[in-house]
Formats: sequence, structure tokens, C-alpha cells
Amino acid sequence: MPALLEFPSLNFGVLAVRRSLNLGLNISCKRSVRSIRMENGNNCNLMGASNEPRGALVVFEGLDRSGKTSQCGKLLSYLEGLGHSVELWRFPDRTTSVGQMISAYLTNKSQLDDHTIHLLFSANRWEKRSMMEAKLKAGTTLIVDRYSFSGVAFSSAKGLDFEWCKAPENGLIAPDLVVYLDIPPEKAAERGGYGGERYEQLEFQKKVAQHYKLLEDSSWRMIDASQCIEDVEKQVEEIVLEHVVTCQKGKPLSSLWSC
Repeated sequence: MPALLEFPSLNFGVLAVRRSLNLGLNISCKRSVRSIRMENGNNCNLMGASNEPRGALVVFEGLDRSGKTSQCGKLLSYLEGLGHSVELWRFPDRTTSVGQMISAYLTNKSQLDDHTIHLLFSANRWEKRSMMEAKLKAGTTLIVDRYSFSGVAFSSAKGLDFEWCKAPENGLIAPDLVVYLDIPPEKAAERGGYGGERYEQLEFQKKVAQHYKLLEDSSWRMIDASQCIEDVEKQVEEIVLEHVVTCQKGKPLSSLWSC
């Protein structure tokens, strides 16, 4: 695997991640394929979850150049201005060892098997799971730029099995709200900076959009991202504030795709 040679200090790490996650997938499959297919995007309350006040988990999803990063930043400022405890997270988190390997792959500095990179993306989210739960329970709202839905949509668009792509995400914390910034792939391709990373290719983005639709559930809110940025911002603020208030009144945390 050529990419590993470029990161000798991380060779053991990527192999260990792949082995451990593959083991997890094997165990998950023993629950039966039937149980996975029955999930249909449903999420289960975490063990011991209570109705204590907490922060909201707000995830932004959408195609590359749909405006996620801009809207996340604006939402952060808006909620801070209202006095809420809030943080902005992004996946992949490129500051970790796993994240550095992902970054090298995305910027075309290394090559990895499609299954391997998918598991690394998942591992990158699992690295932050415990901290995520602690922050939410402490009352901090988390705005997350990309989450498990991106991982499944992008990998399945490359031809990997859809249910296989979902399996390593089982057990992560389910978002209270998924804001999907909907934009035609052709229009996104016209925006500045397009094409700078591996996945920013028009035909591939069209496939990603199709696979995103398979993941939509009751937690999703679709916003037309081809509108002017101010109109998108206003709609985002209204939708998100409603969920933040709901979580502050008390709402159990849920586990993603684990029912």
C-alpha cells in the first residue's frame, strides 16, 4: 500500500484501525443483515439516557461547495450572540493521527483502498464520540460540519455496499437536527475553489447527491442553498434555534442507526 510508506510512523495505526473496525463489522453482521435493513434511519435512546437539559447536536450536510462551512460559522456567531454555549466541529478532524492520513488522501498526496479510507473516516468520528457526549450533557450545543451521512453517501457513491458503509457508524450519537444544504451539483461546481480536492468532480458529486437522498429521515431539514446567503442564513437560524430550545428543556440522547 504506497500511501503507508509516506507515513511510516502511522503504519501500525492505520492497520490497527482497519483490523479493529473490521472486527466490529463482523460482530455487527452477526446481529443479522435483517436487523440492519430494518433500521431505516431510526435511532435508539442511549442506555441510561434521561430527559436532563443538554446541548443540541446540529449537523450540516450537503455537496462540496454547498455553503456548509460559511453557514456553520454564521450560526456559531448567532447562537453565541444569544448567550448559548456552542462549539463548531468539523469532520474529518485533520488534527489527529487518523485525520492526517485522511487529509493526505483528500489532497491527493496518498492513495488508499476505498474500504480503508471509509473506515478511517469512521474511526475519525469515533475518536471524538466520548468528548461529544460529554459536551452535550454539559449543555454545549455542537455545530458539526459533516458527519456519518457524508461518509456513507460518498463511499457508497464510489460503489461500496450501502449497508456496509452504514455499519461502522452504528452507535455514534444521533443528531438532533441535520441541516441539508440542497444545491444542484452543476451550480456548486461554479463556486470558487471547486476542484481543489479529490471528490470535487461534477459527475461524482451527482452520484453523492443521489445517495444522500437514501439517508434522509425525520431529523432532516432541507434548505435551498442556491438562494442568496442571507436567506439561507435566516432559515438556518429559525430551524436550529427551535431544536436548541427543545434540548435545553430536556431530551434523551439517541444512538445512530442502532435499533
